[in-house]
Amino acid sequence: MIPVAIEAVAKRFGQVEALRGVSLELGAGKLTAILGPSGCGKTTLLRSIAGFVAVDAGRILFGRDDVTALPPQARGTAMVFQNYALWPHMSVFDNVAYGLRRKRLPWADVLTKVIAALDLVEIGDAAGIARRKPTALSGGQQQRVALARALVVEPRVLLLDEPLSNLDAKVRQRLRVEVRRLQRRIGTTMIYVTHDQEEALAIADRVVLMNAGTVVQEGAPEEIYLEPASAFAADFLGVSNRLEALAEAGVVRVGDQTLPYAGPLGGPVLVIVRSSDLSLDALPDLGVVTILKGLLEESLFLGAHYRHYVRLGDAVLLVDGPAPAKPGPVEIKVPAGRLRVFPRSDDS
Repeated sequence: MIPVAIEAVAKRFGQVEALRGVSLELGAGKLTAILGPSGCGKTTLLRSIAGFVAVDAGRILFGRDDVTALPPQARGTAMVFQNYALWPHMSVFDNVAYGLRRKRLPWADVLTKVIAALDLVEIGDAAGIARRKPTALSGGQQQRVALARALVVEPRVLLLDEPLSNLDAKVRQRLRVEVRRLQRRIGTTMIYVTHDQEEALAIADRVVLMNAGTVVQEGAPEEIYLEPASAFAADFLGVSNRLEALAEAGVVRVGDQTLPYAGPLGGPVLVIVRSSDLSLDALPDLGVVTILKGLLEESLFLGAHYRHYVRLGDAVLLVDGPAPAKPGPVEIKVPAGRLRVFPRSDDS
């Protein structure tokens, strides 16, 4: 198990700054999720760690080893790709054995390690599946094969690039649990890129949130979700409402309505509140609430709950609740302490 250090890493593609002096300390034997919207630089960072992208500035260290100038094959990493990247003309066994054969290991060792890797990812009948072609497997099985191929070479650092995004929802939810269990069992340092915030929060020891080539916030999943450090973090994490408002003495003014506010900011602000923190119903368990009056335009059934779309001046608020509601005037209950208020200029 080794830590990974990213020191002031920068990368430009033409006029685009993909990475802007990124610095991170990624813990040894931990699963770090790099999260952010499309184009934020997360995949460029992962490919830089792998050695597929040469950085313009900065250093990348595995433990005490500076690997910045090393080619991919000399770094001791393995990559699990979004599209599995399995060779369709090879059997599952040959796909998993590929890296071992390049190392010229004895046949008996190759056989033992391949079956052990397939057993490790809990693919089922490892010996039987090893004889099949990848095209004869389900998407979930193919991703397990890709994971086994990466693990069998015993990498110092395992890199995963959106590994579950091509799978259907149920398989994705099942595999994310198994990836988490596998990491805890083997203790390999893993760096996991995803745009799926639920996935990142569910499986990671630490989450790195990126935007526009920079690190916006990093911390434990609970920390970055419950205590977002910027308007971008608060808006990106969870299903959030974003309101332009005016902070005055003791209140924030949203259109012609007000909410209590005891914070330090004054003047134009952004108010961000999650849909799950609002309600059209009474909130007996959340203490003091204040009221915003709006017009319910639509309610959508999402399975576990309903999502209500409430017109509030020029804005539409998303409000989650357990039951449908009729269109028309409504009162939105806002629990005290659930508002996040940021300077209007704070968007990163």
